[in-house]
Amino acid sequence: YPNPFNPATEIPYQLGAATHVRLHIINSLGQPVRTLVNSAQKMGHHRASWDSRDAFGKDVAAGVYLYHLETPQQGAWGKMLLLD
Repeated sequence: YPNPFNPATEIPYQLGAATHVRLHIINSLGQPVRTLVNSAQKMGHHRASWDSRDAFGKDVAAGVYLYHLETPQQGAWGKMLLLD
């Protein structure tokens, strides 16, 4: 939240057990933009912030982006809209 957003958003998620988490941003063409989380995390509520920058620190264009949250047990997708 917020969604749509400009220039930053937070992605909240909850883990039912301690596990390795990978959370990454993908553009509408399916290309990787940035990995926000790639680490072991404890059970509970978590938040990841995205400042609408790519892995090189450059601002990305306005548009639709997807996030993919992966654990060894499951995965989840979400859609975000970055406004100018």
